[in-house]
Amino acid sequence: MYSIEEALRIADEQELDLIEISPNAVPPVCRIADYQKFLYQQKKKEKEMKAKATKVVVKEIRFGPQTDDHDYDFKLKHAIGFLQEGAKLKAYVFFKGRSILFKEQGEVLLLRFANDLEEYAKVDQLPQLEGKRMIIQLSPKKKK
Repeated sequence: MYSIEEALRIADEQELDLIEISPNAVPPVCRIADYQKFLYQQKKKEKEMKAKATKVVVKEIRFGPQTDDHDYDFKLKHAIGFLQEGAKLKAYVFFKGRSILFKEQGEVLLLRFANDLEEYAKVDQLPQLEGKRMIIQLSPKKKK
């Protein structure tokens, strides 16, 4: 442990900078190093951390309130593929004009969709009406 004046003098003798590492510690922790090199290493560490972070992809699947069985099966197959890739899924029924009268049909459709994807995904959010859309959110189950 050195006083601030002594630490600055030592850094000056070595032609380096006095860098405060953790100001909240008691006493504050400092290091003698080249400041530009220190900044470069900090940026490099941040970049590595960012690269290692997993990116969450959200795929959307749109239904109509009277979606036919063939269309439903086709979209179900795509949803299974998205979930196996590790993407989150946002399925919604879009109501146009007077089709908002079929809210129950939309909810039944989304619940059936969630039920058919039960072995691949877990439900994050139950069907919820937001404006002209009824939305359900699913996320992939962890692989064993």
